[in-house]
Amino acid sequence: MTARRWRLAVGSDIAGLDYKELIFADLLADERVASVKDLGVPAAAPESESYGQVGIRLAELVAAGEIDRGVLVCGTGIGMAISANKVPGVRATVAHDSFSAERSILSNDCQVLALGQRVIGPELARRLVKEWLGYEFDSTSASSEKVAVITEYEERPAS
Repeated sequence: MTARRWRLAVGSDIAGLDYKELIFADLLADERVASVKDLGVPAAAPESESYGQVGIRLAELVAAGEIDRGVLVCGTGIGMAISANKVPGVRATVAHDSFSAERSILSNDCQVLALGQRVIGPELARRLVKEWLGYEFDSTSASSEKVAVITEYEERPAS
């Protein structure tokens, strides 16, 4: 487990609002968290933004180095992951089990975890986020070369 203190953000659309609120509260109380931003949607206006808008906004903060990692919640997690992955330099994944959450960091150096409120229960979602924060990518591992292939492709000039 890691002793690192994370700069985080959370976000959701209307379909993930309840879990986002639970996870945000958990992160505020987690000693491994240096800071956490709530990027919406706000409870007072849950239909104000789509998953695409929230996912891209969070991923842009990751790409800019303003946060280390982010958690996104929508109905399935899929739309959020797709949106976040459109931002160059960001690796986002959907994970609904402990092994996938672990491997998203150890094998893939993902910075964004997307969850589906309509897919898993609230306690599992909270547990996955807690576990996910305990992992750090080892840049000397065999997986580092595999992640580098993705990064190199992303950084190549457009043709």
